[in-house]
Amino acid sequence: MKQAAQLAPFAKYLFFIIAIVLAVFGAGSFMRVNDDPDMKMMYNIYAVLMFGDAVAMLFCGLYINRQIKFLYWFAVIVLSLNIILTIFDQFGLVDLIFSLLNVVTLAILLVCRKEFLP
Repeated sequence: MKQAAQLAPFAKYLFFIIAIVLAVFGAGSFMRVNDDPDMKMMYNIYAVLMFGDAVAMLFCGLYINRQIKFLYWFAVIVLSLNIILTIFDQFGLVDLIFSLLNVVTLAILLVCRKEFLP
């Protein structure tokens, strides 16, 4: 169990990495708006959702070590949704890497739950 507790600090940094990735993807979606004017609304919706997800990940990364029960379960749900929603989209290499990043973070949260829960 001591080895699992050593993984706990990495969860915080993984949340920050995921937030950065989502912010980059969100910016990329905004930049694609001019490529296909018919899809303008869809790209804007994708971008806003990605930025919202990035804010949620940033929030989780900042406060996950405070042992707040609500925040722990919020983080588990957001990571789970990221994994599920990525699988049901067009799945490519970027999606695989993003899913694995979320899976690793979720696994650390579940294995080290005593470190994150009061």
